[in-house]
Amino acid sequence: MHCPFCRHTDSRVIDSRATDDGSAIRRRRQCPECGRRFTTVETASLTVVKRSGATEPFSRNKVLVGVRKACQGRPVTEDQLARLAQRVEESIRAQGHAEIEAHEVGMAILGPLRELDVVAYLRFASVYQAFDTLEDFEGAIALLRVEEAPTPSGADEANPSATTANT
Repeated sequence: MHCPFCRHTDSRVIDSRATDDGSAIRRRRQCPECGRRFTTVETASLTVVKRSGATEPFSRNKVLVGVRKACQGRPVTEDQLARLAQRVEESIRAQGHAEIEAHEVGMAILGPLRELDVVAYLRFASVYQAFDTLEDFEGAIALLRVEEAPTPSGADEANPSATTANT
């Protein structure tokens, strides 16, 4: 680490601390040449590999922009969108890979978005799951209905004769 004051090629770490959200490390350094102190912030880089093969740094803001479009006209607040983007970034970083496919970022958005708003989920899924026909939408809606259908009450399962007792 070069000293920002005298450009000496070395520095000594005096103190290291994780930032509030734990996504970076803040280091207090001192230059052995000029004696001045400075702070550095270290973060793990996460690179997104696009379909074209090009790479770019992961951007939580890009997640927000895409999700905001899917949520347009829906009862979703900016705070909810910010929390969703944070959850997505945390889940991607938890995988422990330095590079991730752009398609995987889109897929990582689907779960939290579905919990937030089903209509926005369908809008977003139609892009990332490449819906081509009405049948693709119908299949996704049918799957949502099956997964959200109420389960039979425990009382009827525990006593199957309760419904046939009066016959």
